[in-house]
Amino acid sequence: MDDVLYTVAEAAKLIKTNPAYVYQLIHAGLLPVLKLGSIKIRRTALLDFLEKYEGYDLTNPNDIKKLDSGGEKK
Repeated sequence: MDDVLYTVAEAAKLIKTNPAYVYQLIHAGLLPVLKLGSIKIRRTALLDFLEKYEGYDLTNPNDIKKLDSGGEKK
């Protein structure tokens, strides 16, 4: 994770999801971006996002829920 900026596809690969989901996070206002020709995500923004939403169910970025203590939603 030495790069300063990631494309949507690179960010998706890093967080083990798909680019469409990363776009959902962006459109929901959860993941800040900048546009330099195409959308870029700063490394620090991605790390901050992961830290801020640890312990939450982000399956639907427009309906965020806290996970129960077991880590899985029932």
